[in-house]
Amino acid sequence: MELRQLEYFVAVAEERNFTRAAERVHISQSGVSAQIRRLERELGAELFDRSGRTATLTPAGKAALEHARTALAASAAVGVAVAEVSGVLRGRLTAGMVVGCTVTPLFEGLAAFHRAHPGVEIELLEDNSEKLVERVWAGGLDLALVGTASAPPEGLESLVIVSERLVVAVPPDHPLAARPGVTLAEVSAHPLICMPSGTGVRTAFDRACAAVGQAPAITLRAGAADALADLAARGLGVAVLSESLAAPHTDRLAVRPIEDAPAPALLSLTWQDATRNPALAAALPHLGRAFGTGTTRTTGTTGTP
Repeated sequence: MELRQLEYFVAVAEERNFTRAAERVHISQSGVSAQIRRLERELGAELFDRSGRTATLTPAGKAALEHARTALAASAAVGVAVAEVSGVLRGRLTAGMVVGCTVTPLFEGLAAFHRAHPGVEIELLEDNSEKLVERVWAGGLDLALVGTASAPPEGLESLVIVSERLVVAVPPDHPLAARPGVTLAEVSAHPLICMPSGTGVRTAFDRACAAVGQAPAITLRAGAADALADLAARGLGVAVLSESLAAPHTDRLAVRPIEDAPAPALLSLTWQDATRNPALAAALPHLGRAFGTGTTRTTGTTGTP
C-alpha cells in the first residue's frame, strides 16, 4: 500500500468522479483507476460502486476513508516537522476564484506567499461560486474567492472581503436612470441581464425577488461584469450587478441602487480547515494582509448558498 494510492482513493471519494479526481491529482484517469484497482486487490475488497454515474463508496470504502485521511495527514505532518527545522515549506496550494472576477489583492497575497515560500506549488482555477464552494467543502480546493449571498456553509470558514448592495446599470436615457433608486418591481418590468445561477450576485438577486414575490424575466446571462455592462450599454436590458462591479462603467451607464434588496452580495475567501494543509495555514496571513484589516472572519452554520 502506497501513500499515492491513498491520495487517489481520497480524491475519488471526495470528487465522486474518477475524471475530476485525476484532474485534481494531475495524472491520467487510467492511472488513477489502475492504482485504485491495485489498492482494492491489496485490501481484498472493492472501495467504490462503479455502476452509476458517480463513484459511490462501498461499505468497505466508507470504513477505509477516514483511516486514509489520517494516514495522509500524518504524512503531511512529517513534512511540517521537517519544514519547521529547515525553514523551508513545500507542498501545494490549490486556490479557486470566481469566473470574471479579477481582484488584485488575491494575486498580491498569493505573490507574497510565493516569495515567502517558493517551494510551494500554487495552482489557480476558475469556476462559478457555487461549484467552488462545493469543491472546497469536498476537499478538492484548499481555498476559493467566491461571491455569495450568505455566510459560508457549515464546516467552512470565511474571510469577507466585500459586502455591498445590489444595483442596476442602464444607459443614461433609460427610464430607470431618472430615479435616485429603484425597486425590484420597477426592475422586473424590464428585460434583465444577469450573471448565471451559482454566482453570488445572482443568488442575492434571486433571494431578494423571491422575498417580495417578483419573478423577473432574465433574457441575457453572462459570467463577466464587463459583458453585462456592454450589453446594457447597447440597450439590450437592465444589468444587475454589485456596486463594485458596476463602478468601472459609470462613464457610460447610470448606476442606481435596488432599494428593497437589503441582503448584500458578499465576496469572500472560503476554506475548510487550515490545519489539513500547512501551505494553506501559511498562505492565509499573506492573503489577509493583502486584503487589508477591514475584513470579518466567520464560521459557516448554514447550507450552501
